[in-house]
Amino acid sequence: MDQNTYETDRDENPATPHHELRDEFDFIVCGAGSSGSVVAARLAECGTARVLLLEAGGDDAAESVMNPAQWPLNLGTGRDWGFVGEPAPELYDRRLPLSMGKGLGGGSSINVMVWARGHKEDWNHFAAEANDDAWGYESVLGYYRRIEDWRGTPDPVRRGGGGPVYVAQPRSPQPVAQALLNAASAMGIPVFDTPNGEMMESAGGASIAELRIRNGRRESIFGSYVRPMMARRNLTVVTDALVTRLIFDGKRVRGVHALVDGQRRQFTARCETVLSLGAINTPKVLMQSGIGPKDELKAHGIAVVQHLPGVGRNHQDHLAFGCTWAYRKPEGVGGGGCEATLYWKSDSRLVQPDILQCQLEFAVPSPIETGLHTPDHGWTMFTGLAQPKSRGRLRLSGAEPQDPILIEPNSLSEPEDMAAALVAVEQCRELGNSETFTPLVERETAPGAQDRSGMIEFIRRSAVTYWHQSCTAKMGRDSMSVVDNQLKVYGIDGIRIADSSIMPRITTGNTMAPCVVIGERAADLIRIQHGLLHSPSVDPSPIR
Repeated sequence: MDQNTYETDRDENPATPHHELRDEFDFIVCGAGSSGSVVAARLAECGTARVLLLEAGGDDAAESVMNPAQWPLNLGTGRDWGFVGEPAPELYDRRLPLSMGKGLGGGSSINVMVWARGHKEDWNHFAAEANDDAWGYESVLGYYRRIEDWRGTPDPVRRGGGGPVYVAQPRSPQPVAQALLNAASAMGIPVFDTPNGEMMESAGGASIAELRIRNGRRESIFGSYVRPMMARRNLTVVTDALVTRLIFDGKRVRGVHALVDGQRRQFTARCETVLSLGAINTPKVLMQSGIGPKDELKAHGIAVVQHLPGVGRNHQDHLAFGCTWAYRKPEGVGGGGCEATLYWKSDSRLVQPDILQCQLEFAVPSPIETGLHTPDHGWTMFTGLAQPKSRGRLRLSGAEPQDPILIEPNSLSEPEDMAAALVAVEQCRELGNSETFTPLVERETAPGAQDRSGMIEFIRRSAVTYWHQSCTAKMGRDSMSVVDNQLKVYGIDGIRIADSSIMPRITTGNTMAPCVVIGERAADLIRIQHGLLHSPSVDPSPIR
């Protein structure tokens, strides 16, 4: 690409009226979530490429987005795709709500704001699956040093300063958060100063959480990466733009079809198109465009462009079970309500933690099927499966954009998951019922003392998800892989995938931070291929 073709203008960049949108760009990025925002910003910062960022949802100008305490108010609204799983046989055919952010920032605009970087073994697994050390932990540490503006104790090997992503721990955590750390210590679980340093290289531990909150306001990934660049005239951001299909020239993607304010539009990309629509919509667009399992595509009258049986398979999510206690008196809620976290093993022989405990400083109602009462004032520990073995799948219900995707989570279908869930709930109950909580807690309200069969019943009826849908277009080298180590779709040119769907296996903990790494890695690969200059601050190399 000619480095002088397009001029960067840092003056005001007013919103482009949709009817004045040009049709051709150098790069099209589909989805303004935690990966797509990164890709678009990193490509646009070069100043030489015209970048189009398409987002199906609206803007992020709402108090429910910016006020950390109001994040639950976004669930079930227009800022949430509002997916619902198909009946899950192991959950008594319950249909799990599967929220996903819709709008600028994606999930990072409606989530609980926890910054969790994944365990060392997660990234080493990525590298092994991709046969590429650039996805390994040592390399990923370099990306995190680039990404972070960490406001805690300096750690030049593991932490970054001055990056786009502000990360900090709450200054004055609520008493219930400190009680969790004290209870963990009394049980022999190590307590760390931060969950994203040595703790995620070890068997696990407990720590005060790291959050994406600055001066009492949420910071989304879109806000951190894209908003500071909105003055650049080579970057165009379009909301209310639903990507429906890919445009092909043989087996090369040339752009996308989209509905912009309900009007059909076509946009072409001279260089590449990037799908960052998330682990539900990315495989949907692929399949409805003719990339996926050939038998399923043919069943819906979709012409097969590339048979890739792994599209929509390998669906993973973090399953959780809410254990709740009633307070003696009302207690405060800090930040977004999650100020402490814990990771541990259900079996000491495991190589990494498989239990995730996320403490919420308010009482979360149990699913109605449990028949359990929720106290007016209390706290809930979402204890869950950090490394679930069950695998779900996505299926098409039709060939048109308005036809919903069918999500089969297949939760608790593997016996190892029930075994880990039983350990997780018992560990959670031991923590919450320990003496350290006595000054705060009046009684346990869920699940209460149960025999084994009763606890299994509770787990099946109470299970919900963390809304961390992942792995449905996985990176790898086997027959079920969809993208290679460079995030290119097998058999198709001109397109990459950059979102949680490329994970071979779900990461340990909340998925926002790993999605930022995926976005950074995708942008690096694209910039190298097309000769785009890197900014001077980029240093993905590991410190040794």
